[in-house]
Amino acid sequence: MAWNEPGGGKDNDPWGNRKKEGSGPPDLDEVMRNFRNQLNGLFGKRGRGPSRNNGSGGGGPKLPGGSLGARGFGIVVAIVGTLWLLTGIYMVQPAEAAVVTQFGRYVRTTDPGLHWAIPWPVQDVEKVNVAEVRTTVLPDQLMLTMDENIVSVDMGVQYNIKDAKDFLFKVQSPDQTVTQVVESALREVVGSTLLEPVLTTGRFTVANSTQDILQSVLDSYEVGVQITAVNLERAQPPEEVQAAFSDAIRAREDRERYINEAQAYSNTILPLARGDAQRAIEESEAYKARVEQAAIGESQRFLSLLSEFEKAPDVTRDRLYLETMESVLGNTSKVLMDSNSGNSLMYLPIDQLIGNRSGTPAKGTGMPSGSLPSPEHTASPAVPNTASDSAPRTTARSRDRGTVR
Repeated sequence: MAWNEPGGGKDNDPWGNRKKEGSGPPDLDEVMRNFRNQLNGLFGKRGRGPSRNNGSGGGGPKLPGGSLGARGFGIVVAIVGTLWLLTGIYMVQPAEAAVVTQFGRYVRTTDPGLHWAIPWPVQDVEKVNVAEVRTTVLPDQLMLTMDENIVSVDMGVQYNIKDAKDFLFKVQSPDQTVTQVVESALREVVGSTLLEPVLTTGRFTVANSTQDILQSVLDSYEVGVQITAVNLERAQPPEEVQAAFSDAIRAREDRERYINEAQAYSNTILPLARGDAQRAIEESEAYKARVEQAAIGESQRFLSLLSEFEKAPDVTRDRLYLETMESVLGNTSKVLMDSNSGNSLMYLPIDQLIGNRSGTPAKGTGMPSGSLPSPEHTASPAVPNTASDSAPRTTARSRDRGTVR
C-alpha cells in the first residue's frame, strides 16, 4: 500500500518515519508560499495566514537547512541593488549637455559620452540640447520712434544654450525671459531712432543694436543663452497712414533710380569726354610743333634771303618778283589786251578760256593755255603793249627799292 493512501501506512512519511502527531505532510507549494510570506514580511508587507494544511497547533514547516530564507533574501537584495546601480548609467549625445543634481543641488555638468551617477532618489540627471537653434518671434509691435512717429515692427530672434547650468537654474522660464528682453531692447533702439531709417536704410543697424543690447541684458541675468541672429522682419507705419508712406517710399525709390541712372550715364560719357579732350590736346600739340617748325623754317629762309639781298638788292628783288608772279599767274587763264589799239570790237576766246580752266585746250584751237589767238581767229588782234606791260613792273621795282632803302 502506498504511504499516502488511507490505511495502515498513513502514519508514515515518504522516508518511512512516523509523523509527529498533529503535523501534516510537507508540501512544496506550501513551502514556497511560506517563503514568499517571509519575504513580504521583511519588505513591510503582511504575509498570508497559515496554510490550511497545517495543524492548529503549529506554523508552517521550516525550510530545509534552516538558513535558506536569509540567503535568499541576501541574493534578492544584491540583485535589486545591482539593478538599481545600473540605472545610474546614462548616455549624453553629441548635441547635449547633462546637468547632475544631488538632492536638488547642482553637482556637475557632463559632456557628451557615457557617464554614471548615483541613481534616483540620490542624484538626478537632466539633459538639455545645447546645439538646437531656438527661435522666438515678436509679432506686430507698435513702437514710438525718436521723432514721435508710430511704427509697427516684427522681429525674430535665434539663440542657443551656452551654459546648461544657468539655463536650468538661474531663471524660472528662460524662453519667456528671452522674449521679454527682446521686446524691451527693441523698444529702446526704436525709441532712439528716427522713423525713416527704421523703415528704409537703417533696418540692419536697428537689428545689430538690438542684438548687442539683448545679449548684454541676458548675460547680466545669467540666462545661459547665446544670441545667434536678430532679424527685423517687418517695419511699416500703421494701416491708417500706410498709403501716404507708400507714396513717400516710391518717390524715394524713384529718386534713387534717377541718381543711379545719372551715375551710369556719367560713367559712360566721362571716359569718352576724357578721350576727346586728350585727342584734342595731342592734335593741338602736333599743330603747335608743326607751326613752330614752319615758322622756324620760314625765318631761316628770310634770313638766308636777307644775306643774298644785301649782296645784290636789284637782282634779288627782280627774282622775288618773278617768282611771285609765276606762282600767282601760273595756274590762271590770261588774256593780254592792248587798250591803245583803238579797236572798239574785241574778241575774247571764251571757249579757250573754259577749256583752259578744265585743263584741256578748246576744240579746234590747239593753242596752249595763256597764249594769244592767231590773227585769223580774231577780228582785232590783241597786241601786247610794251609800255603798259612794263609799267607795273617798273612801278613795283620802284616801290621795292623805296622799301629797301
